[in-house]
Amino acid sequence: MLIEQPPLLYRLLFPEAIWRIKHRSREKTVFLTFDDGPIPEVTPWVLDLLDSYGIKATFFMVGDNVRRHPELYAEVRRRGHNVGNHTMHHLQGMKVRSVRYLRDISEADALIDSPLFRPPHGLLRWKQAKAIKQHYNIVMYDLVTRDYSRKLNGEQVLRNVKRYARDGSLIVFHDSLKALDNLRYALPRAIEWLQQEGYRFESIPM
Repeated sequence: MLIEQPPLLYRLLFPEAIWRIKHRSREKTVFLTFDDGPIPEVTPWVLDLLDSYGIKATFFMVGDNVRRHPELYAEVRRRGHNVGNHTMHHLQGMKVRSVRYLRDISEADALIDSPLFRPPHGLLRWKQAKAIKQHYNIVMYDLVTRDYSRKLNGEQVLRNVKRYARDGSLIVFHDSLKALDNLRYALPRAIEWLQQEGYRFESIPM
């Protein structure tokens, strides 16, 4: 559970970040998000699937992938989805100096027009968070499906969604090669289960 749903203590370390979005309406809402793309082997499939259900999501993109596949970035926007900055080279803030980390974010910003930022792995330093908050809304997550894990199969990824999804959840999937097999199995089934449970889907406001 420490991975799938971040504990309260960790959330309190970064009170300026968005972990969950609860509306005042009676409708239960979840926010599908996709990290690490865009890539031609996965992102178009995700876009087509979302279109088939009439769902809008938020894609947190690695700047270097946008640089290599600008047409995919444009296609994500054209289909009405929101986007966010996920650094230029998928750097983990805890493992690099803040100067380098912030420069990497700025480099991605030149390619990704968004006020949203999600730190890779959800890890960064307090100093980094304070600096980032001056320019972006820091978007964390309420549920990580772990679709990227080689230790889990698609059914287990789906089970994570069923166990931890709740009203206002920011749910993380990955449009990446590492996650592809689990994603193909779990994503459509997760969407259908959430719909059956009465959830509606929204993208994170930019």
